[in-house]
Amino acid sequence: MSAEGRMRQLTGISSGKSILPPSRLEFKTKLEILSTRVRRIKNAPLNNLACFIDKDWLEQSWQRLNKRSASGVDRISAEAYAENLSDNIDNLLHEMKLGSYKPLPLKRVYIPKANGKCRKLGLPSLKDKLAQQAVSMVLTEVYEQEFLPMSFGYRPGKTAHEALNAVKESIAKGKVSWVVDVDINSFFDEMSHKWLIKFLRHRIADKHLLRLINKWLKAGVMEEGKIQRVSTGTPQGGVISPLLANIYLHYVIDLWVTKVVPKYLRGKICSFRYADDMLFCFQNFNDALRFSHVLEQRLSKFGLRLNQAKSKLCRFGRFAEENRKRAGEQRRTIQFLGFTLYNKTSRKGKYTVGCRTASSRLNTAMNNIRNWCKEHRHQKIAWQARYLNAVLRGHYNYYGVTHNFASINAFYRHVQRMWQRYLSKRSQRAFIPWEKFYELQKLYPLEEPYLPKASCW
Repeated sequence: MSAEGRMRQLTGISSGKSILPPSRLEFKTKLEILSTRVRRIKNAPLNNLACFIDKDWLEQSWQRLNKRSASGVDRISAEAYAENLSDNIDNLLHEMKLGSYKPLPLKRVYIPKANGKCRKLGLPSLKDKLAQQAVSMVLTEVYEQEFLPMSFGYRPGKTAHEALNAVKESIAKGKVSWVVDVDINSFFDEMSHKWLIKFLRHRIADKHLLRLINKWLKAGVMEEGKIQRVSTGTPQGGVISPLLANIYLHYVIDLWVTKVVPKYLRGKICSFRYADDMLFCFQNFNDALRFSHVLEQRLSKFGLRLNQAKSKLCRFGRFAEENRKRAGEQRRTIQFLGFTLYNKTSRKGKYTVGCRTASSRLNTAMNNIRNWCKEHRHQKIAWQARYLNAVLRGHYNYYGVTHNFASINAFYRHVQRMWQRYLSKRSQRAFIPWEKFYELQKLYPLEEPYLPKASCW
């Protein structure tokens, strides 16, 4: 008997009778059971999903939880929660099963953005993070079989570099002449709760799970000691928020663009989405222009707004430079995932899509390094070197892609300059000439730039 057949016999999937409840099966077996159920029931809502969340499921959720994230309004850290982990999990499970679970308000935190504004984050308490992680694991098993190939963001096994490479390859090898670069205005803040629950009900019939999600959406935000109630949005910083955002845009954008839009086009279209960062590539100009107008109406229907300042339609692709010069237009670039994409022709005349760090991201990273070196200039040099190398490695690992060596090298040189400048300001006699600084770097070397993603397409 096959593994799937054995699983059906254990759980009674084929007969409709449950022989062994999910709580008595191993975690991996429960995941396989859930995945099998999702494959079998493709076009109907799924019920009895909350029964998969037991103590073993919550323990696995705890293992997958990011323990280093900031605490919520209760100020309970992961270390404190882990001191009595078994009892804490038992209490949480009892509350979730009994229906008495009530999430705490979110802790409001502001993160500076490259444009000078601030991004609003909402941090749940640790107990709420654990509950969200457990539900997120159930929903992931359901929706990973629903999501389309054009969606890359916050999905297991998919990365930003895969999305970037897919865009570059499609433009270079496909019939692309125009690109619509789309940015949604304050997506995580303006997402409609009403529409989200409607979308969830297409595949989720378990009222217990829907009630939990609705509680998290309505939990409110604690700011300056006052609770602010919210009627829209899912907070950035919540464990389940990225998945809910993907579900929302799956119905608003992905299915519409894949199933409906191509019927009204004369040419081809290819689409890419990483969370709310989207690119739509067209063969025909009139198709791209019409899509831009219709997209705004589509978003408005679901409570969303297009960011006109960041969204644009531009000529892009293999023949873009030739046609641009003939039309007397300025050279255009597109922004995607913190990179600037531009048309590039090699010395041998082969067209490719160039890629460099977006200037706003590079400036922000440089400003952060300058401020950090200034603030920590009196710390031990070895400690400073370890931190700066960690920052450099993180920068290289993300921005170190083909054609982008100049940008990451500029960042490396900036780190060198800032470190030398603020080490020289440790006291009135602490000035370090560059010759001496290079000698110091032999003892505490900074990691030089490299391209870990250079082998990518």
